Amino acid sequence: MKDVRIAVDRQHISGKLILPEPPVNPKGAVLFVHGWGSTQRRDIAKAKRLALLDCACLTFNLRGHAHTRRQVETVTRAQNLRDLVAAYDFLIEATGVLPERVGIVGSSYGGYLATLLTGERKVQWLALRAPALYKDVDFDLPKRQLNLDADLPAYRRRRLDSNENRVLSSASRFEGDVLIVESQTDTIVPAQVIDNYARAFIAARSVSHKVLAQADHGLSRESWRRAYARILLSWFEERLRSVSASSGIVLGACQAATSTRTLSRSPSGG
Repeated sequence: MKDVRIAVDRQHISGKLILPEPPVNPKGAVLFVHGWGSTQRRDIAKAKRLALLDCACLTFNLRGHAHTRRQVETVTRAQNLRDLVAAYDFLIEATGVLPERVGIVGSSYGGYLATLLTGERKVQWLALRAPALYKDVDFDLPKRQLNLDADLPAYRRRRLDSNENRVLSSASRFEGDVLIVESQTDTIVPAQVIDNYARAFIAARSVSHKVLAQADHGLSRESWRRAYARILLSWFEERLRSVSASSGIVLGACQAATSTRTLSRSPSGG
């Protein structure tokens, strides 16, 4: 694991590049983007486990968090999206992995940004945990002020089509594989938001929807965090094995990624 600095807007954000050991040509690369108020620390363990599958991973801290926390009152969605674009470009340059083998993992606000990224860069695999939803207006307004909008909870309970929201519009154009993980008792990102995302991915090759039974938004229990990690790693293992199979590598019995769009909603216990 290597500490890295990623240049963006004439400053730097911190990250950790995690490569397979011993060194091999990675089968793919995965970029993790944390939620609002969190840091990369919660993603490092999952990234290390993906590295055991010969996958290169990058975690990083969005501006307004960790060492740049002094910017928390002023950082905007537009700036954080530029952070994510810069991290993506860094990962590609550092690993040499083709864009056709790049995945993004986003939690909450990070899931929102990750979906927007698919309109800016090539992404093959998109894993979203409790992806957040915001109004399109004031994209350059400090993100922290968005949570002061008294109408936001009601907005998140509305049924929205892809032409009614910027992030849902991005989702409708995504052609790769999608994993959506919902927390059953989430009061921050209600079930309607998850349904809006799931319905928006009309062009995706596959969509898998999993529900963490009884879990809250922040996965406050260790059992819920372990259950999420199992879902995520299993899903990526299937994708990476499919990549290896297409490269002529003998893997043994394994189910390849589906080539048709499927939507499954299955509860997963903690």
